[in-house]
Amino acid sequence: MRCPSCGCKEDKVVDSRATAEESAVRRRRECLKCGKRFTTYEYVEDVSLLVIKKDGRREAWDRKKVLAGIIRACEKRPVSVEKMEEVVTQVEHAIQKKSDREVQASRIGELVMEKLKIIDDVAYVRFASVYRQFKDVGQFMVELKDILGKDKKKK
Repeated sequence: MRCPSCGCKEDKVVDSRATAEESAVRRRRECLKCGKRFTTYEYVEDVSLLVIKKDGRREAWDRKKVLAGIIRACEKRPVSVEKMEEVVTQVEHAIQKKSDREVQASRIGELVMEKLKIIDDVAYVRFASVYRQFKDVGQFMVELKDILGKDKKKK
């Protein structure tokens, strides 16, 4: 493991524990050269999963790609990186439980939106606007009214 700050390969594990779903091991590491602390996750490698894109292409599941979309949606929002990682893990588990070796990209997007809707409404709308490719403000407003309607019911 290389230190993300200085690139040194020498580090020590400061803390190690299972994630909430017990699907990975979270390790806090400290670089022995610069002293910077960073977190790594260790996962069991599963059978490769293929994502079927809208145009019919198939590509390998890439949790980093899903995480990048979630990070963009949660930018400047009070959502921790750990929470975002948890969403990706939950989506990954849901896909592995319900599918053989292939899953539609649309199913992944729907699962991410379900999780984001619970965590942060703004992040949900941001993700939905890109995922659903809103063409105009009208489509955007329909989604916002749905969220506002649900908020009123909660109160």
